[in-house]
Amino acid sequence: MIRISFLITGILAFSITVLSGFVLIPWLKKLKFGQTIKEIGPTWHHAKQGTPTMGGLMFYLGSILGACGGFYLLLSELKTLDGQIQIISISISMLTALGFGLIGFVDDYIKVVKKRNLGLKARYKIVGQVFITAAFLYGQYYIGHISTFVQIPFTNIGFDLGLLYYPIVFLGIIFMVNAVNLTDGIDGLCSSVTFIVALGFMIISAAYGYYTNALFAVGIAGACAGFLAWNFYPAKVFMGDTGSMFLGGAVVSMAWAINRPEIIVFLGIIYICEAMSVVIQVSYFKITHGKRIFKMSPIHHHFEMSGWSEVKIVSVFTAIQAIFAVIAYLGY
Repeated sequence: MIRISFLITGILAFSITVLSGFVLIPWLKKLKFGQTIKEIGPTWHHAKQGTPTMGGLMFYLGSILGACGGFYLLLSELKTLDGQIQIISISISMLTALGFGLIGFVDDYIKVVKKRNLGLKARYKIVGQVFITAAFLYGQYYIGHISTFVQIPFTNIGFDLGLLYYPIVFLGIIFMVNAVNLTDGIDGLCSSVTFIVALGFMIISAAYGYYTNALFAVGIAGACAGFLAWNFYPAKVFMGDTGSMFLGGAVVSMAWAINRPEIIVFLGIIYICEAMSVVIQVSYFKITHGKRIFKMSPIHHHFEMSGWSEVKIVSVFTAIQAIFAVIAYLGY
């Protein structure tokens, strides 16, 4: 039944996401919810001006409804106390992903409807992210689903961080959500990378016995695959912050739901590289008063400026993420 529920979840998530594009994309075009391309980006991106954005709404439906279909099939096997806790835990995770997605939706709405290119002001974004992160951690703590014990990969060595655990993971969650957001810069990149990340979480969650988390991961993977039908180069729709913030919330939720937040170092390696390239670029620019390490950040733009096609960047980054997903599996 577990394998069948995984299969049904994946098929539902993929199908719902693909089919919703036939409705949502024309609707977004009708409302003129087109992407505004920033002047500071690669000049050839200007041809994408006006491409419908906020397409992330497509995989909200796919991932959530797909996962719920899988949960329904597993209800008889989740009636134990542990199973009930898993259901509550994954419900918290879904709400967390939707909460971060809501911040992204408001940001996109301000950009495309209110015609303010910068979108939601940074301080309001941070306030919203802090609130959602706090609610997520409190919810997991309340049901006893958080451990402050951290294990070093490939070893049996571990240590208890105690109260220090909470500020570290608090900042870690916010960092990772924004890192996923930064990865959404070229056609198909964030969807492809997150597809691999979700598959990694599916396998590792199932191995640990966290079947609801594994089902949610299958839902995310299926939805990302379905979205790629519309978002792969040349993209017919962009996910916008509506989608990337949702995926960011989903990724961190899946990591913390299995009590292995440190696994994100491997399963989120591309996101981390994207975010750190921005941190390094900005820091170096300020220290040297105008010099740059990369031609442009995030780092996928550096490779674009170096002559790589968008398809090549997506292929290489996805392959690297797949390698690190295997490493994560072996390490845990």
